[in-house]
Amino acid sequence: MVSKVVVLDTNVLLHDPDAPTRFGDLRVVLPMQVVEEIDRFKRDSSEKGRNARRISRLLDAHRDKGSLADGVPIDGTQGGTLQVAFCRAETLKQLPAELQGGGGDNNILAVALEQMRCSGLQDAPEVLLVTKDLNLRIKADAVGLQAEDYVNDKVAIDDLYPGLREVTTSAATMDLLRSDDHLPVGALKELEQHPLHPNEGVMLVDEQNSHHTLLLRQKGDSGNLHPLHWLERARLGRIKARNREQSFSLDLLLAPDIALVTLVGKAGTGKTLLALAAGLHQVADTQQYARLLVTRPPISLGRDLGYLPGTLEEKLGPWMKPIIDNIDFLIGTSPGQEAGGKGKQHQREPRNSWADLQGMGLLEVEAINTIRGRSIPNQFMVVDEAQNLTPLEVKTIVTRVGEGTKIVFTGDPYQIDNPYVDAESNGLTWLVEKLKGQALVGHMTLVRGERSALAELAANLL
Repeated sequence: MVSKVVVLDTNVLLHDPDAPTRFGDLRVVLPMQVVEEIDRFKRDSSEKGRNARRISRLLDAHRDKGSLADGVPIDGTQGGTLQVAFCRAETLKQLPAELQGGGGDNNILAVALEQMRCSGLQDAPEVLLVTKDLNLRIKADAVGLQAEDYVNDKVAIDDLYPGLREVTTSAATMDLLRSDDHLPVGALKELEQHPLHPNEGVMLVDEQNSHHTLLLRQKGDSGNLHPLHWLERARLGRIKARNREQSFSLDLLLAPDIALVTLVGKAGTGKTLLALAAGLHQVADTQQYARLLVTRPPISLGRDLGYLPGTLEEKLGPWMKPIIDNIDFLIGTSPGQEAGGKGKQHQREPRNSWADLQGMGLLEVEAINTIRGRSIPNQFMVVDEAQNLTPLEVKTIVTRVGEGTKIVFTGDPYQIDNPYVDAESNGLTWLVEKLKGQALVGHMTLVRGERSALAELAANLL
């Protein structure tokens, strides 16, 4: 007798087509209503459509092992089975009067109830309904069903890896850096029980004088802490680090041995500006990369305005306004500023600097929807507003990276406009957690807003 049955909702499969394989030796039941809804999504050109087609292929492949109505073994599990079940009319009638009208959610509830009652046997299995639909979980609780969210790819946002830590030590230990230019991690006893991650930052604090501090970073997984050399060597014009998190961020962005950087923080912490500044410096000044490639998901805040007219570049214009603003700030001159050091007053057209970079071949704007299948070598790539991406979309983007390319993801998990992800299931936080501990990857969580006093107040209190 199976001890536990998992009933999956459609939204779980659209979010993760491999969800049936995630439950070990349990029996996974898909209501026929779910199969019907998957069929309606299969022609969709978005990620949901791709996932729908993928789960359909998975179900079809399992038909070779037997009847789905009776249950078949799931590949890659220890005794797990997959079954497709119908909603029986008599079970639907046992629902409360408000839920007897049929419909998708009610049919799924009826299947879960039938699994729980299991022909009236006393040793009926425990049934768990897994759905990302909050209202369906409420309905399930009201009829006596156990229901949970799908948490396989969730990351506890409060426990998100910060990318740095403070360590208190003696002045004598800090003085070792003056002679050796590096400090072995073993010299800090506090790190013995909690080892550093590769490329993690450390702020050393003098135990006798809290104002005496040093910023260091472990280079890869070398076991040695180094001062922020790359930050000291770069010339970023008007851009300077205003706090320790920004200092660490710039060091990660400028380090040539780090291929992927994730910057997470609330609005106004400088994530996008720092990434673009470091990218332009390494494209135009040091020529380490051939081009700065910028992309962001076209997901609007609030009600969608509909289709935008014009060419692809014209369609992308409104979505790229935040990037254009940052580029103009970095290399454009504002009214009243001196240009060229000749004392002349010069007013540049709002989009000239952006257009100039594109004309010189130093900047490219890419629609994230068309990135599948590309190979992107020798470029500095910035993916802005990455919190609106799903884990699968993030994986698709990262696997486009070719030889010599550095990719940067920036975003704020608390400002999500995509209705299908949240602060704990979006692709950005998933990426941080999955790649934590890899020598090619660096991460920093920025906490202090630098845009303006008002923006910082709003980010903290509103």
